[in-house]
Amino acid sequence: MIARMIVALSALLAIGASDPTEWTRPIKPFHIIGNIYYVGSEGLAAYLITTPKGAILLDGTMEANVPAIEANIKSLGIKLSDVKILLNSHAHFDHAGGLAHLKRDTGAAMMAMKGDVWALENGKHFGDQNYVGTFAPVKVDRVLVDGDKVTLGGVTMTALATPGHTAGCTTWVLPVRVKAGVKTVVFPCSMTVAGNKLMGNKQYPGIVADYRATFDRMAKLRADVVLPAHPEQADVTTLKGDQFLQPTLLPALVAEARAAFDKQWRKESAIAQ
Repeated sequence: MIARMIVALSALLAIGASDPTEWTRPIKPFHIIGNIYYVGSEGLAAYLITTPKGAILLDGTMEANVPAIEANIKSLGIKLSDVKILLNSHAHFDHAGGLAHLKRDTGAAMMAMKGDVWALENGKHFGDQNYVGTFAPVKVDRVLVDGDKVTLGGVTMTALATPGHTAGCTTWVLPVRVKAGVKTVVFPCSMTVAGNKLMGNKQYPGIVADYRATFDRMAKLRADVVLPAHPEQADVTTLKGDQFLQPTLLPALVAEARAAFDKQWRKESAIAQ
């Protein structure tokens, strides 16, 4: 899962190729579980959480995807003006690039973790990477810190700071009620290195400590349903109904990401010596 994505992204970054075609390939929206719907592209997730008072949209993917995302939302019978809150998993161009456009079209309030506010409002990736990532800047209306709650229409999402991939990488937790009872849905922020410089990262000197703290925290987090920003990590676009209940998936993703991080850390450490 993560390994396949790392190989693809590494090749992409190394040769300066264009973005994967599935990132901008439209698909029809579909119901996941409870009040959660998928409205993103084939390769980049955007999640719509519905409530009696409107909707919350998590991630805007790329600006090129905005027309398809908006069409998906409207096809579910939800007006764009009903989207009241915009959230972000992390401030990278492939997940935050469409937020400014979506904010203009919906009038929703943009809320984001403190560590990613600079990147979102400047439209630039924060930290030293082996690639350049820019996107349309978006104004943040509410700055969040670890443990903050975002509530709309009786639905509450909790923001967990899980930095490393970005300084404000945010894992979102949402309880949903289904026939089997209340289940915990986790929208994990990416834990991959994905071009980040680990050794001597001048703009983000605490990146290694943040990654390691995030691995430890995520390893302890319970998740009945895992919905990542890159849907292939959890086969989101191919599952149906109870297939989304995968309580062993998050620990597996954490272990895989930690192993890949350790491998990259050893590689960079050896080069630096």
